[in-house]
Amino acid sequence: MTRLRVPFSLDSREIVAILLVAPLVIYMLVLYALPVVTMLLRSVNEPSWSLEHYSELMGDSVFFNTLSNTLYTAVIVTLGTLVLGYPVALALIRTRRAAPLILVIVLLPFWTSVLVRSYAWMVLLGRHGLINEALLAAGMIERPLRILNTPLAVYIGMIHILLPYMILPIANALRQIDPSLARAAAGLGAPPWRTFLQITLPLSVPGVAAGGLLVFVLSLGFYITPAMLGGPRDITLSMLIANQVDQLNWAYAACLSTVLLAAALVIIVVFRRLPGIGNAFKMSAR
Repeated sequence: MTRLRVPFSLDSREIVAILLVAPLVIYMLVLYALPVVTMLLRSVNEPSWSLEHYSELMGDSVFFNTLSNTLYTAVIVTLGTLVLGYPVALALIRTRRAAPLILVIVLLPFWTSVLVRSYAWMVLLGRHGLINEALLAAGMIERPLRILNTPLAVYIGMIHILLPYMILPIANALRQIDPSLARAAAGLGAPPWRTFLQITLPLSVPGVAAGGLLVFVLSLGFYITPAMLGGPRDITLSMLIANQVDQLNWAYAACLSTVLLAAALVIIVVFRRLPGIGNAFKMSAR
């Protein structure tokens, strides 16, 4: 009798691992992957199979203006979180006594919903908000400033919400830098600023790259904060999608959603292929 050869065999550990992962895989397939695929199909099969909705986008000036505004907002927010987050990450690593307090302050936004934080910024940035009242009381301005419902308000709110996503990857990269490198540079007579520019900053590029990509991609799909803090001209792609859904234009909304998803994927691929950035991701993966 001939025995059937099994092309591969699983030991007990692999079987246990598969059984542990299986519920999560099924959950993601049913509640995430299936709706996404359905959305993608809706953009090409309603009312019939065609690329009509995508051809409409090519001549839609509103779409291009919204897309450019979304990308511009994502760039500003990413740069803002980097400028504000890098010093905080550096302080988080170098000040051991104050590190727990700094970490609590960084993680505090995670304990409050985005909706509540956006409402709080509305109170702060309004014409009769705390900021304008303080400036009026100090005699720095004669009339209230218009901050709310402007791009500046959107940038402030989004930077506040997304700041932890920039700080934590940078702090993780800074934590992996060997302290003896800075001591050696100081022993060779290098001033602190040169040590930072030639040692700390280059070695923290993996954290900067990971945090920048994470904040940028999250910024592309932001809806609540721009809708509450922005003005009529500060429409993002997610707000345009919500508008189409409210009008029950499901096919066009699915088309816009597909473009947003494709833009995020293209940006991720391009970002990883930039000179120096791809190697940074490989270093962080190790």
